[in-house]
Amino acid sequence: MAKKSAIEKNEKRKKLVAKYAAKRAALKEIAMNEDLPLEERFAARLKLAELPRNSAANRVRNRCEVTGRPRGYYRKMRMSRIALRELGSLGKVPGLVKSSW
Repeated sequence: MAKKSAIEKNEKRKKLVAKYAAKRAALKEIAMNEDLPLEERFAARLKLAELPRNSAANRVRNRCEVTGRPRGYYRKMRMSRIALRELGSLGKVPGLVKSSW
């Protein structure tokens, strides 16, 4: 089980990303538009830099829904390899069959 503080910090980041997503997308659109004058694009970049760092989507860490483990994460299942194997062995993951040969 991961530290509760790390899991909570990640949840806080997810909320900030959701809160600032529209504003961040609009500013990025302005900053990347080469038809606009350079000064306007630079001003958009400065406003983008003023937003909280944790509102950037790439600062959110993929964590296991079951244990909070940050590594060995399967996106499709939204859990770590260890939790997936555990639940798969118990037969709680539909369509997952433990292989043996």
